[in-house]
Amino acid sequence: MTLGTLYFIAQGWSVRDAEQQEYYIITIFIPAIAAASYFSMATGFGLIEVPVQGLGTLDIYWARYADWLFTTPLLLLDLALLAGADRNTIATLVGLDVFMIVTGLVGALAREGAAVRLAWWGISTGALIVLLYYLLGTLSEQASAMSGERAALFARLRNLVLVLWSLYPVVWILGTESGFEILPLGVETAAFAVLDLAAKVGFGIVLLRSRSVLSGSATRSAQTAD
Repeated sequence: MTLGTLYFIAQGWSVRDAEQQEYYIITIFIPAIAAASYFSMATGFGLIEVPVQGLGTLDIYWARYADWLFTTPLLLLDLALLAGADRNTIATLVGLDVFMIVTGLVGALAREGAAVRLAWWGISTGALIVLLYYLLGTLSEQASAMSGERAALFARLRNLVLVLWSLYPVVWILGTESGFEILPLGVETAAFAVLDLAAKVGFGIVLLRSRSVLSGSATRSAQTAD
């Protein structure tokens, strides 16, 4: 995550276009926040032990949820800006996202037993499904008004988010936090790390390598053609 942050800073150092700078600023903070979160988990600060009825004491990396609470709205903001989304659309996406992360954290910290934890997982996953549906519907419709290259870039990033974000609840339900422990803690942590790297650094590389598409001229050309 740190290397990704430094790479994005280096790539954006000479950027002078105001709209392009906006994407670089947002995208730089995504792996930077994640790097701090992973450092806190590596040093033990981001870990808490939660006694759960019938499951014993579970190791919960609460810093992971703190990371997601900040980084996932920034990812969605990148997508929304690329699609030329209005404020109501952005507010809806961010609201759904925050609700999803917070309810997921409540599920991870719940002590009442596996059933209650799974109920919170279901609520969080339901919010994710609505969010992804909104990405496929409303946000994609707004992106279709952009230039061909910009709309194509949005579609690639949207599909990347759809695939990767859909895997998070799967890893959770198979891991230690659900109580099923099909995946041991080490495998679960590694799976989340790989998903995070792809969803944050990978997303940023795909977005920022198309620098010319991110300028205001790409949007204006499509609007002029309309």
